[in-house]
Amino acid sequence: MRFYNVLILLFLFPLVVCSQTSEALIGERTFHFTDTLRERKLSTEIWYPTHDTGKPSLKKDYPFMVDPTVRDGIYPSSKHPLILLSHGTGGSRMTQEWLADILVKNGFVVAAVDHWGNTYDHKNAIDFVTPWQRSLDISFVLTQLLKDNSLNKIIDSRRIGAAGFSIGGYTVLALAGAKLDLEALNKFSETPEGIQETNIPEFPDLLKSVDEAAVRVSFLKSPPLKDNRIKAFFAMSPAIGQGFISKEQFTSIDHPIYIIAAQSDSIAPVKTNAAHYHKLIPKSQLYIISGKTGHYVFLNEATPELKKTGAPIFNDDKSVDRHAVHELTGAVAVRFFKKTL
Repeated sequence: MRFYNVLILLFLFPLVVCSQTSEALIGERTFHFTDTLRERKLSTEIWYPTHDTGKPSLKKDYPFMVDPTVRDGIYPSSKHPLILLSHGTGGSRMTQEWLADILVKNGFVVAAVDHWGNTYDHKNAIDFVTPWQRSLDISFVLTQLLKDNSLNKIIDSRRIGAAGFSIGGYTVLALAGAKLDLEALNKFSETPEGIQETNIPEFPDLLKSVDEAAVRVSFLKSPPLKDNRIKAFFAMSPAIGQGFISKEQFTSIDHPIYIIAAQSDSIAPVKTNAAHYHKLIPKSQLYIISGKTGHYVFLNEATPELKKTGAPIFNDDKSVDRHAVHELTGAVAVRFFKKTL
């Protein structure tokens, strides 16, 4: 994607460029919640506008290019809309920090959750193939945030949105009311196209490690996933689109949906995922970032040292400027949430 195209597109979103009305810094805190009923530890990162006098700093030995934050900075004196963030499979609550930075600079509070058993440093096969658990994670954490005597003073409970990447994109669509057809997804996973999509780099030979009976039991026991407290949903390269085969699976959706994807995504191809969701979800919006943008363009921008390792998830095609893609995506997200919340 050429940089001048990004500049043209940013021109189309003027509300974002000049929307920040104060010189607030970014405050950051870490919370550790536990859903005892499901035995899931849910570490959560919170970013928020702060006027703390402390000096912003970068995390020590942090491998990503993000904005400095004020650790445990004072909370703002007024309420702000909240955006809940769901990471991709095998990622972490920190992997879309670039988006959190942009949202906070535009007046939002952001909360990102580590999905138990589905992070880079804690992998359980069953937690990679029971994505409905992730939506329950988000709802549980939202409840904890709103119960917190300090956080409920800075969160406007009437203005809550959710954003997610990859399987996190599915997560937020499920929270909106999308109902997965597990049989349809299983059938797709047996096709050549499906085998390619389920062969994820984060967990090689995943399906060989899965107890299919346990997955089915988990699916059947899952309660409804729609969370009526969340009013707008932003999905980046959403995955497992082939678990949806009819518009009837989306009849419960009654809030705005925005889908953004990368044209050259080989992990969650646009045809079977983003475009497929858009076709089935009435009134959803779809934007496809053109060029040789791949799936992992929505992850944090790595430091030069990390890029030198050659890791595919941190290195894009030479024609792609990941930072520019983040600026564009962030602008679209801010405009969407400001309009809908």
